[in-house]
Amino acid sequence: MTATTTSGALGRLFHHRWAVPALATLHDLGGGAKLVTLVNKAGATRDSMRRTLTALIDLNLVRRNPGYGHPMRPEYLLTPKGKRVAPACAALWRTLQALGLEQVAFKKWALPALGTLGRSGERFGRIGEALGPVTPRALAQALRELERAGMIERRLRDGTPPFAEYHVTRSGKKLAAQVTTLEGAALSSVG
Repeated sequence: MTATTTSGALGRLFHHRWAVPALATLHDLGGGAKLVTLVNKAGATRDSMRRTLTALIDLNLVRRNPGYGHPMRPEYLLTPKGKRVAPACAALWRTLQALGLEQVAFKKWALPALGTLGRSGERFGRIGEALGPVTPRALAQALRELERAGMIERRLRDGTPPFAEYHVTRSGKKLAAQVTTLEGAALSSVG
């Protein structure tokens, strides 16, 4: 498992902000739900959730219910692959809600960057290499947000030239471990 494959699976999963909350809600509701339920539980707009569900269908994590039509039947169902990823999403979503970090964490590159840092302290360039298609600006914003939230810290090191390393804080370790668990599930299902 290379860092780039790992980040690729996570990048596809986190590309849509509402993917993890949608998968978590589907898991918590027994594998199926209506669009309105997913919208209300996540706090998303209908259009955003529809785009997210379309992406999750493309990733083969969710499918439309072919027997939908009865008012009590769910509109969207987890696929077998989705059932492998959804428990890790539910655990991560609950932790993020408990910490009040939903806004920070669901920016596209924040959790993939935290997962990369969870394995070891790294310099900016190496984090970018591990994440693949991230732009330097997007990575800098994600790291700044994680630092403000207290999940990582930036340490300046002496050298020629001086450089900075990023490390997961004590409070960020639990979240980083959950991202690693999600990575494993995403690699087997999304990657």
